[in-house]
Amino acid sequence: MIGQDIIDRFRVILGDKGVITDASDIAPWLTDWRGRFHGHAAAILQPDSTEQVARTVALAAKIGVPLVPQGGNTSMVGGATPPPDGSALILSLRRMNRIRSLRAEDNLAICEAGVILANLHDAADQAGRRFPLSLGAKGSATIGGLISTNAGGTQVLRHGTMRALVDGVEAVLPDGGIFDGLDALKKDNRGYDVRQLLIGAEGTLGIITAASLRLVPAIAARAVGWAGVQSPADALALLRHAEAHLGNSVEGFEVIADDGLGHVLSHIPGTRCPIQTRTPWHVLIEVDHDSDRRPGPVERLESALADALEQGIIMDAAIAANEAQAEAFWRIRESLSEAERAQGPALQYDVSVPVARMPAFMTDAAAAAQRAFPGTTASSFGHLGDGNVHFHVRAPVGTTDGPAWIAAQGPAINAFVHDAVVAAGGSISAEHGIGQMKRAELGRLSSPARLTALRAIKAAFDPHGIMNPDKLIPRPDEG
Repeated sequence: MIGQDIIDRFRVILGDKGVITDASDIAPWLTDWRGRFHGHAAAILQPDSTEQVARTVALAAKIGVPLVPQGGNTSMVGGATPPPDGSALILSLRRMNRIRSLRAEDNLAICEAGVILANLHDAADQAGRRFPLSLGAKGSATIGGLISTNAGGTQVLRHGTMRALVDGVEAVLPDGGIFDGLDALKKDNRGYDVRQLLIGAEGTLGIITAASLRLVPAIAARAVGWAGVQSPADALALLRHAEAHLGNSVEGFEVIADDGLGHVLSHIPGTRCPIQTRTPWHVLIEVDHDSDRRPGPVERLESALADALEQGIIMDAAIAANEAQAEAFWRIRESLSEAERAQGPALQYDVSVPVARMPAFMTDAAAAAQRAFPGTTASSFGHLGDGNVHFHVRAPVGTTDGPAWIAAQGPAINAFVHDAVVAAGGSISAEHGIGQMKRAELGRLSSPARLTALRAIKAAFDPHGIMNPDKLIPRPDEG
């Protein structure tokens, strides 16, 4: 446990506003978003500048106090939850919430780590630009967390993950030194790319304090459509058909199993199926134009879907008649995780496989899991264009003690699903990171060369192990 004398040393740096010690104020930040991991911390440290972060980290390094960086606490893998023994302090970046600059002419925004994604969206919109990354937790997820996990979301098909959208970073390294890499250089060959090492490192190599982020022109017009298909293979055929007809104006392409849609309709008030026919699988597609060229996106999408219907690729389709309807279509997709939680206990997997293998994986892995674990049901949804599958295995109907079922069946189901992913040439983490939930599996399934590289990088940056302990990097007994 960390005593009051140590907390007071941080208070000298951060002031009274920068240190939270009230147990009731700390409590909401000790549990991960899914409620699976629970930790303890004697205090939350809240710096309001990069200089304060640097001084805080330098002191932590000097006295050997581990720090757990935290933004919106929306990690899906326990990546921002402190250890249960109280040996670490939470370092919250939420007070560092300033957009330092937003230059429409340069298509660039410089944001501090605590900026909430939705607030960046609003600021960019006011400048006639947009930041092309969105996800269900946009109202609470912060820029620092999104960079630290290399977040993806629903627009990766056209714009890529956070790696593709970050042009520069400012970070505090484990010794308290400030890495000033905010300049958005197109060419920089000064050796190892520290920026890229920090992106996706989950706070294990340093604390990201600010970033230069790439903006794109605002959407001038968009079309959002919903299509029913017989199988994920037909969904992939529709994607290739859409790419041929619509080019890079296809911004979103989501595939959803019908049972997932059913859960949303059952648990999310005000939702309804966008098409008249309930088909085995569904596709949500968005086409965006950043100019008023003709034909517009609605006409182009209508033509592409009509042709797909004639060819037998799709079974039914609808195009949103207005913005409210377009948002209603997207609300279904963004409510899938919430609806799955309401449906009952389940194990959720964020994985990726090569795009060409994704349709077979979605059907075959689900069928195999149900055979291997009688009484369970399995299905998936995902970003078909980038191979990201959100794969869920639900507890048998009537299961009343979800945590007990997960504790008893989770290890075997985890191994089964992850083995199937690796056999398909995929990754056990597509966009949520490793955190602590997948750390042991990363160790079990990674090659010795990968593990050696990960551990060597961690040791070089953080020799005393104070940066987000027990996250991402497998322990020696885990691989």
